[in-house]
Amino acid sequence: QLQLVESGGGLVQPGGSLRLSCAASESTWGAYVIGWFRQAPGKEKEVVLCVSAGGGDTILADSVRGRFTVSRDNAENTVYLQMNSLKPEDTAVYYCAAQLGLLLLGRCRGPHTYDYWGQGTQVTVSS
Repeated sequence: QLQLVESGGGLVQPGGSLRLSCAASESTWGAYVIGWFRQAPGKEKEVVLCVSAGGGDTILADSVRGRFTVSRDNAENTVYLQMNSLKPEDTAVYYCAAQLGLLLLGRCRGPHTYDYWGQGTQVTVSS
């Protein structure tokens, strides 16, 4: 069973940056599409971005395009979410999730399509 662990969350001022990590428990995770989601209080979980198994393709939500990037180190079993120019509306619990298969828009956006989830890490953007 694949296990995912997020880290790197915290409190940051508007305009600041954070880098989140999603570490996997086994090397076979290189076959999985990875999605980053977030959930703010009282809101539904929403996709932030997805990255293909090989790391070459990404799908980003409009709300983070130009500010968030993703990188994938399959040798280290880790995906990194670099968040720049953070805004108060980015405040949420951030989760990484994994699914087998190709990176497809419909599957990327749907939380129910993912097989494994991390426990989440809190990101708070506030002055």
